[in-house]
Amino acid sequence: MQIVADENIPYAKEAFGPLGEVRLVSGRKMDAAAVRDADLLMVRSVTKVDAALLEGSRVRFVGTATIGTDHVDLPWLQRAGITFAAAPGSNANSVGEYIVAALLTLAARHGWTLAGRSIGIVGVGNVGSRVAAKTRALGMRLLLNDPPLLRAASSAGSGQAAGAQYSPLEEILGCDFVTLHVPFEKKGTDPTWHLADAAFLGRMKKGAVLLNSSRGAVADNAALLRALEEGRLADAVLDVWEGEPALNAALLKRAALGTPHIAGYSFDGKVNGTRMLHEAASKFLGVKPAWDALAAMPPPETAEMTLQAAGRDEETVLREAVQRIYPIERDDAALRKLLDMPEAERAPWFDRLRKEYPIRREFRNTRVRLVGGTPSLAKKLAGIGFTM
Repeated sequence: MQIVADENIPYAKEAFGPLGEVRLVSGRKMDAAAVRDADLLMVRSVTKVDAALLEGSRVRFVGTATIGTDHVDLPWLQRAGITFAAAPGSNANSVGEYIVAALLTLAARHGWTLAGRSIGIVGVGNVGSRVAAKTRALGMRLLLNDPPLLRAASSAGSGQAAGAQYSPLEEILGCDFVTLHVPFEKKGTDPTWHLADAAFLGRMKKGAVLLNSSRGAVADNAALLRALEEGRLADAVLDVWEGEPALNAALLKRAALGTPHIAGYSFDGKVNGTRMLHEAASKFLGVKPAWDALAAMPPPETAEMTLQAAGRDEETVLREAVQRIYPIERDDAALRKLLDMPEAERAPWFDRLRKEYPIRREFRNTRVRLVGGTPSLAKKLAGIGFTM
């Protein structure tokens, strides 16, 4: 049994080794020759999986260690009789923590208080629902928008009450923050390609902030740059970019925070994706899963944390806790180094940052001890994910 796996899938050899002989390949260099003799193929979002890659190969199973599937030609796989598996929800908590880190960082820069401010969440699936829970814990006012979920609630017979939690897009655009958590779809009932286009951005509240950690082309990057340059938006937080690994350097310069598509790159989230693919491949082969993801995880760098909270503003303490575990500005600074590079070196730098991304553990791995803290603060820390 031959298995080809993206070298950036953590523990790929350990997880898939019990199933066959594993060969690791760079995701961007995966071509027809590299996969021709494989029986099972494990990829990430940088590999386009279609007829050009797989026609004439032995591949019978394709797994992607990602929540998105826009890089996979699913209809072709179905016609070819190739079994497919993804890892929906595997890194949802990681993205939720990324959004919390970004919001607290922006609040500190601008002197804002997040509690009481409004945030519109577009897309309330695995990721968006985690973002909703964490921003609610911060005391923010939430508006949710998800047309497919609204239709599903309505068709379930629950009527208007079931859809009451969802707001029309026009109300979302009046929020202080708008964050995008939708799948990438060019066609269909709910296309999301350039969802945040010039018209969308023009209807956003003046001085608002757009956050995009879904897919780059969900936001029209050229239109977003104009909106920022013209002062219609205060800031943008961008983890994803049109044309990755190339990106619009002018947009990176203007963004408040820019990162190299790593919002979902917590080590916990990536290993969870590996686990889900191991279980799916084992099921496909008719064998019992034989790899223990939990046992493979290293201990967290910060297992315990003591925070002095007496007399301090709650959000200042929250920001300190988050910064100790995930200093998001480190990722921003690393990406901005490409602005001083020749254009030909920028895309490789983007990919290098992803390939060599340091281990980032999720908040739940850290137990927090508050000194002089209030029950309200403890509840917020637990709400964004810390163990109390």
